[in-house]
Amino acid sequence: MSKSAIHTENAPAAIGTYSQAIRAGGLVFLSGQIPLDPATMNIVGGDFEARTRQVFDNLKAVAEAAGGSLDQIVKLTVYLTDLANFATVNEVMADYFAEPFPARAALGVAALPKGADVEAEAILAL
Repeated sequence: MSKSAIHTENAPAAIGTYSQAIRAGGLVFLSGQIPLDPATMNIVGGDFEARTRQVFDNLKAVAEAAGGSLDQIVKLTVYLTDLANFATVNEVMADYFAEPFPARAALGVAALPKGADVEAEAILAL
């Protein structure tokens, strides 16, 4: 099976040896997004909710560059440095996703790149 890279200027550029997303057949594997502003490549200001919204805005941009939408995400993994923020993730997700919601895992982690407190990766089915 062949694979192809997905890239958009509307999401943060990859800051390492990875692609924003890879399409393989009818699936698109979206790399983890932290709350970086694509224009500045800095973590957005504001509270945890604002940072979580930036994460989902970044995922949305990559999904759209792949020819899809957030509604086509079938699996979502969220990484949090503080699981006390899990309720806020649920609230924000309700604004970005419609039922049926994607399958999801939420993991507590010690640290994330660039000092972020939230990251999400996804699998999109086209």
